[in-house]
Amino acid sequence: MNRNLERLITIAQKPVRRIIGLMSGTSLDGLDVALCAISGSGMDTRVTLEHFDTVPYPLNVKDEIRKVFAKDTISFQQLCLLNPWLANLHAQWILDCLQKWNVAAEEVDIIASHGQTVYHSPKILHRLPDFPNATLQIVDGDHIAVKTGIITLSDFRQKHIAAGGEGAPLALYGDYCLFSKRGEDRIMLNMGGIANFTFLPGDLDAAGVFVTDTGPGNTLLDAFARECFQAEYDKDALFAKQGTVNESLLTALKSDPFFKASFPRTTGPELFSKAYVKAAQERSNTTHLSPYDIMATLTRFSADTITDALKSVLQEGKYYAVYVSGGGAHNPLLTGLIRERLPRLQLHTTDELGIAGDAKEAVLFAILANEALCGEGIDFGKPGMPAITMGKLSFPA
Repeated sequence: MNRNLERLITIAQKPVRRIIGLMSGTSLDGLDVALCAISGSGMDTRVTLEHFDTVPYPLNVKDEIRKVFAKDTISFQQLCLLNPWLANLHAQWILDCLQKWNVAAEEVDIIASHGQTVYHSPKILHRLPDFPNATLQIVDGDHIAVKTGIITLSDFRQKHIAAGGEGAPLALYGDYCLFSKRGEDRIMLNMGGIANFTFLPGDLDAAGVFVTDTGPGNTLLDAFARECFQAEYDKDALFAKQGTVNESLLTALKSDPFFKASFPRTTGPELFSKAYVKAAQERSNTTHLSPYDIMATLTRFSADTITDALKSVLQEGKYYAVYVSGGGAHNPLLTGLIRERLPRLQLHTTDELGIAGDAKEAVLFAILANEALCGEGIDFGKPGMPAITMGKLSFPA
């Protein structure tokens, strides 16, 4: 038997597996690196977050990614070069983190690499009847495996699409395993570039779980912070707090058919882009707005579409525990607007559940890798939420 396969079988049989989860989202903030100790699988999954760090993307890395990110027309040479280039960067950053944490590469069983999304195109967005849902993540797993010497699982989203899903959100698989609690209905709200939430029923019935994107989280705020203020993001909502919400623009922003589509639905910066906002300004005759008013309106846009989606599924009079994560959890204006629109809900952070909010998505990909090794696929009983395990294997040699 191939020695890598023997190694894989040995890892799957270990009582505790040490798995590095990697996440780099549509905000292009950087690479989240989470070293997790994981035992069990499915509903018996137990995770200890041993170490976590975020390696910020240098400006030149962001610039190179943005040449192909969420664009209809790109240089294929640029895309081809980025795939191994980013992989080697990610691999080196993993090795740097391990050195910082005083952990030898040989002590790590698996790397779970989400990669970098460069285009997300579900049918709800491309609307081409002869073509399926599609998404593309770069950062080649073979390069990571060879450079680190650690077996790597990557490209998780393709199996989800092949089995009938849209390739996102994948959070529900880890959310259900890790955060479900008998007797408490939970909402796991992640506000990254795109916002999404997972509903976890207190009876633990997988058929009652659902997940969906709600629309923009930080993606538009980040784009206009760069364009108007030469800032990577609106830290502490400094810019938005100085503006006034324009109701005409807000109405135009909320008019897209996406917001009337049934759950689960997914989206990305391909739709919610600067061009989307500027088209809404033209329709609403608001091209004169100050940058501060634009930021205030975009923050309200994110808050409204998140809360509108939540209101459509929450039952009146029932208690739900809401746990927030992602960059939007640090935005006081965004979270304040959500609290204002949903006053009966108390917002918590996943830190209270033992997983730092900034680490949550990287941890969830470590769980997906663990499920690929030891799980059997959870049957949620719904279209778009297939009962599968995900990830493609790359061996070091």
